[in-house]
Amino acid sequence: MDLISVIVPCYNEEESIPLFCEEMHKVIKKVKVNWEIIFINDGSTDNTLEVLKKLASKYKRVKYFSFTRNFGKEAAIMAGIEKAKGNYIGLMDVDLQDPPQFLEDMYYILKHEDYDCVRTRRATRKGEALFRSIFSKAFYKLINKICNVKIVDGARDYCLMKRSVASSIMDFKEVNRFFKGIVSYTGYKTKWLEFENVERAAGETKWSLWQLFKYAMEAIFSFSVFPLILATIMGIICFILSLLFIVIIFIKTIIFSDPVSGWSSLACIILFCSGVQLFSLGIIGEYLAKTYYETKKRPLYIIRESSEEK
Repeated sequence: MDLISVIVPCYNEEESIPLFCEEMHKVIKKVKVNWEIIFINDGSTDNTLEVLKKLASKYKRVKYFSFTRNFGKEAAIMAGIEKAKGNYIGLMDVDLQDPPQFLEDMYYILKHEDYDCVRTRRATRKGEALFRSIFSKAFYKLINKICNVKIVDGARDYCLMKRSVASSIMDFKEVNRFFKGIVSYTGYKTKWLEFENVERAAGETKWSLWQLFKYAMEAIFSFSVFPLILATIMGIICFILSLLFIVIIFIKTIIFSDPVSGWSSLACIILFCSGVQLFSLGIIGEYLAKTYYETKKRPLYIIRESSEEK
């Protein structure tokens, strides 16, 4: 009989976990296969771990792995994939913004149709803050223009994949990870399911606008070298502008006997060029820093305790 492993990253989700389990129980009753629910406690500071311990002691299908600290969602996803034993592996959020009932359709598609992975996307952003929605749309437009990997607008991490896809994902050893990009990069045949935006079942989102911005930058630097090209283009533009200024000054001075005076224009030019240089150095520094972290070969996560030790 098939085994479906569902990976559920958690960070301060003590309120959402019981609600999530109730909804998952309904799906488990309908889909007659073996299940294992793998909760990854990503360094929570509330009672998330205690809730998971109770669930693991009550249900054999529930497992948990608890990190020593908060390593981030990408590390939690990787940990779950590495620990999963199923021939079908799913990933979803615990806040019920990823409807568990979709798992039934996902499993049927992978079982009976010629697909390797079923992924989901939000059809609309109804209920989302306006600025957050604008930022997300702009991000997807930008990344699809500068990357050679297609990232579908509104894509969620919520998915169900065959073991072969999960094995390929584990071959990606980089520290700086972007799961949506990695799955797309593998190139497996994927079917997309759409659903309306769903509000959190409990608690508050852990993603601030600043964290979303950093996540977006992580995605861009992980799958594109366009920022380096942009720095080069800006350097060329500044060089051309400087030549034009030299020509203008030469004409005014030699032909019209109109020497250039004043320090304000000179100061503006210096500040502009300095800003471009610092911006370019910052881009180079980002890539250099990421290379630095990759060469360290530090572990993506450290597990403090798990249900398998019991």
